[in-house]
Amino acid sequence: MWTPMPRTRVAERMDSPEIDPGAHQAALQGLARLNRLSGSARILWPALRDMARRAGRAVTVLDVATGSGDIPVRLARRARACALDIEWHACDVSERAITHAVARAAREGVRLTGHVTDATRDRLPGRFDAVTCSLFLHHLDEPEVVRALKAMADAAGRLLLVSDLRRTRAGLMLARIVPRLVTTSSIVHFDAAASVRAAYQPRELAALADRAGLAGSTLRHAWPERMLLTWTRQTA
Repeated sequence: MWTPMPRTRVAERMDSPEIDPGAHQAALQGLARLNRLSGSARILWPALRDMARRAGRAVTVLDVATGSGDIPVRLARRARACALDIEWHACDVSERAITHAVARAAREGVRLTGHVTDATRDRLPGRFDAVTCSLFLHHLDEPEVVRALKAMADAAGRLLLVSDLRRTRAGLMLARIVPRLVTTSSIVHFDAAASVRAAYQPRELAALADRAGLAGSTLRHAWPERMLLTWTRQTA
C-alpha cells in the first residue's frame, strides 16, 4: 500500500556558518549546474517575460535567496535575447553568496545589485515589479514560509513567482543520482536528497500561501518534480 513521504528536515551542510569557503564555492558552482540541468530559470521565464512585455517600460526584478546568482543571470540572458529592459536585483542571507553572485553576474555582462537580507525576518530591500524565488522554501518551517511569502508579496508590485521542489519518491531518486553526475561536491550530494525530504507537497504549499494572504495564487507542476506558485497583485 502506498504511503506518503513524511516531511523531515535535517541541517543542510550548505547552511552551516562554519562551511569552508572553498567548499562553499564548489557547492555554489555545483548547484548552478543542477539549476541549469533542471531548467530553474525556464520555469520562471514565461510569466516574467509576459509581465515585462505588458509593462511597456523598464521593469525591476528581485531574486530572493539567490545563492550563486545563476538564476537571475540566466533570466537576464533570456531578457537580452528578447530585447526586454529589466533591472536585476538579488538578495540572500549570506554575504558570501551575494559577493559570489554579483561577481558571477559581472563576468556574464549582467549588472546585478546585491542585498544581504534575511527574507524570513527582514523587509525586502524595496518594491519591485516582480519578485522571484527558487528552491528556498524547503529550508524553512511553516511559520517561516508564511513570513517569507508575506515579505515577498509586499515587495512584489505586480508579480510573485516561487518555485520549489515537490516531496515525491521520484524526486528523491533523482536527487540521489543526478547530483553525482554533475558535481563532485559532497555538500551538494548530501543536501540534494535532504532538500527533497524537507520539501512541501502542493497542497501544503497552497495552504501556506493562503495563510500568507496570497489570495488568487495558483500552483502548477513543473518538470522535473518541481512546482510553481504564481501570485499577481490585483489593482483597482
